[in-house]
Amino acid sequence: MSESMTIALLGQPNSGKSTFYNALTGARQHVGNWPGKTVEQCIGSFTANGKTYTVVDLPGTYSLAANSDEEIVTRDYIASGEADLICLLTDSSQLERSLFMCADYTGIRVPAVLLLNMMDVAGMQGKTVDPAVIEKKLGIPVLPFVASDKTNYSSFYELLKNAEHRNAVISSADLAKRYEEAFGETYRTVVSLLPENGISVYEPCWLFAKLAEHDPAAEKLVEGAVSAENFQRIQEALRPVEDGSSRTGSCKFAWIDYLLDGAVKTVAPDKAANTFDRIAISKRWGKPVAAGIILLSLVVSILAGYPLMAIGSALAYIGAPLADWMGSLGIHPLLISLVTEALVTGLAFTIMMCGYIFGATLVFGLIEDVGYMARISYVFDNTMQKLGLHGKAMMPFLVSFGCNIAGSSGSRVLDTWGQRMTAIAMSWVVPCGSTWGVVGLVSTVFFGPGAALVIAALFAVSVLHLKLTASIYGKRLLSDADQTGLLMELPPYHKPHWRALFKTALIRMGEAFKRAIGIVTLIAIVLCLLSYSSSGNASSSILYRFGNAIEPVTMIFGLRWQTFLAWMASWMGKEGSLGALASVFSGGSVMTAVANMTIAPADSSSVAAALTSAITKPEALAFIFAFYFNMPCVMALSSAAHETHSLKWPLRIALYYIATSLILAGIVYHLALLFW
Repeated sequence: MSESMTIALLGQPNSGKSTFYNALTGARQHVGNWPGKTVEQCIGSFTANGKTYTVVDLPGTYSLAANSDEEIVTRDYIASGEADLICLLTDSSQLERSLFMCADYTGIRVPAVLLLNMMDVAGMQGKTVDPAVIEKKLGIPVLPFVASDKTNYSSFYELLKNAEHRNAVISSADLAKRYEEAFGETYRTVVSLLPENGISVYEPCWLFAKLAEHDPAAEKLVEGAVSAENFQRIQEALRPVEDGSSRTGSCKFAWIDYLLDGAVKTVAPDKAANTFDRIAISKRWGKPVAAGIILLSLVVSILAGYPLMAIGSALAYIGAPLADWMGSLGIHPLLISLVTEALVTGLAFTIMMCGYIFGATLVFGLIEDVGYMARISYVFDNTMQKLGLHGKAMMPFLVSFGCNIAGSSGSRVLDTWGQRMTAIAMSWVVPCGSTWGVVGLVSTVFFGPGAALVIAALFAVSVLHLKLTASIYGKRLLSDADQTGLLMELPPYHKPHWRALFKTALIRMGEAFKRAIGIVTLIAIVLCLLSYSSSGNASSSILYRFGNAIEPVTMIFGLRWQTFLAWMASWMGKEGSLGALASVFSGGSVMTAVANMTIAPADSSSVAAALTSAITKPEALAFIFAFYFNMPCVMALSSAAHETHSLKWPLRIALYYIATSLILAGIVYHLALLFW
C-alpha cells in the first residue's frame, strides 16, 4: 500500500456524508471551488494505520446524471482516476430511496465500499439490516455504520488495510440483465456497437443506461470513442426509445428490491409517531407551525451564540485602556487610533458575527438533523415557486429576520450555486433585528403614531423590491434546471447527533472567521483613517470635509452629509448608524461611535434631540428608506462570499442594494416635499 491514498465520499443529500467527512478530517480540511465551477470543493485528510489519507467530499446529488454542475463535477472526478476508493454512503432508514445512487454508480469500474449509515435510526424504526446479504450480491464490502459515533470507525479503518476488499468493484451483471429484459434488442444492439471493455471507467451497461436517458455528456463521450458509422447506428437504435429515464429508473429500483430481498426486516411502525407529522405538513397548520418553530429557533440561535457575542462586545472595552497605555509610551495618535479603533473594533465585529453563525448553524442544523427541515421546505414550496425558487429557500429568508449573516449560512440547504446566490440576493431585502431598532427610533421621533404608516409603506415597498430582485437576478443566476419543483422524500424523524452538530458548527464558525477578519478589518481601517483628525477636531477630518463637499449631490436623495455618512456607517453594522448620527451632529470620531454601538446603544433621547433640530421630516423619511433598503452590512457581504465562494456576485448584489436604496430615498424625499 502506498504512503497516501485518496478516498472520495459519494452520497445523496442527508445521507450523513458531511458528518462522516467532518469526523474523519476535523480541522484538517480546505474549502474552495472545483476548477472552473462555482461548486464547493471540500478536501481534508486524516491519519490511520500509520498512513495518510486524503478525503474528497463530493457534492451531494441524487444521481450521476449530467443535469447540474454538481452532478457533472461528481461524475468527472470519479472518472478522472484521482480517487483510489469511493465510499458510497446510504441512509439505512430509507434504503429503497438511498440506494438509487448506488444503482446509478453500478457499471463504473472504480473500487467502492458501501456504508450503511444511520443504522441507529433504522433500529429506532424497527428495521434490521443484514449487510452480508447485500455484500454478497454487490461484490463489494458493505459496512453497517453510524457516522456520528466514532466508535464505529474501527471497521472502516480495518477495511482500508485490506487491499483485496479495498479494490473490489460493484458487480453489474444483475443490473445489466434488467436493462436487457426491459429494452430487449435495443440494448443488445447498442452494447454490441460499444467497445467491449467500455469507455474509460464506464462499462457498456452503464453507458447504455445514460444513452437511453439522453445524457448529453455520455453521448459526447461515446461519439468520441466509436466510429461515426457506429455512433449513427447507436442513435438509430435508440430513436424509438421513449421515456428512457423512467424505464432505466424502473430497472434500477427493481435491482434495489433484489438487493434488499432477505436483507431488511421491519416491524410495524408506531402510528402515534405520525400524529405530529400530519399536522406539520397539513395545508392548514403546516405554515403556522413552521413559522412558530422558526421564530423560536431564531431566539434560541441568538442565545446559543450569545457567549461569543458577549466576548466580542467585551473586547471593544479594551480600546480605551489600550489607547491610554499606548499614549503613555509616546506612540503617534494615528497608530493608536488604528490599533484601538480599527483593529480592535474589526476583531470585535468578527467575533460577534461568528457568534451569530455558530448559533444559527447549531440550531438550524439540529432542525435538519432531526428531519424537520424537509417539512419546512415542503409547506413553503408553493410560496417560493412564485419567486423562481423552491421550498428550501425559505430558510435563508426566515433566518435573516434575526441576522442576514445567518441568512447567508442558511442558503446551504439549497441544491445549486445559482439557487444559493439568488436566495441570498433576495433575502437581503429582509430587515434584521438591528434594522428594526434604528427604524423604530427614527420613525417614532419624527412621525409619532404615524410611524405605523411608515413601517407599512416599508413593507409594501419590500414586496415590490423582492419581486424586482427576483426578476433581475433570477434571469441571470437560475438555469432552467434550477427552476424545477421540489421533488423530495420526507425523511423520518430521529434523535439528533449532538457531537456532530457541535463539531460542524465550530468548523463553519472557524471558516467564517478566517474569511471575514480580513474584510472587516480593512473596512474598519479605511473608516478610521478617513475620520482621523490630528487636531482632535472631527470637523477637520477627511470624512467630514468629504461629506460637506458631496452634500449637493446627496441632497438629491434627501440625505444631508451627516445622514449620508450615517447611512454609510451602517455598512459596518446597522447599530452603527445611531452612533454615527450622534457623532456627526455633536462632533467626534465616526469610527469610535460605530465601535461604541457594539457595546451599548447611543442615548436615544440625545439622538432624537439632535435629529429633530437638524433635519426635516422629508429628510428623515429619506434616511429611513435609504437605511432600510441598504445592503445589510460588510459582515453579511463576507458571509455571502464565503458561502458561495464568489466575491464578484455578492459585490454586484451589494452595489445593487446601495443603488436602489438611494433611488428609493430620492423618490420618497421628493414625494414627501409635497406634504411638508
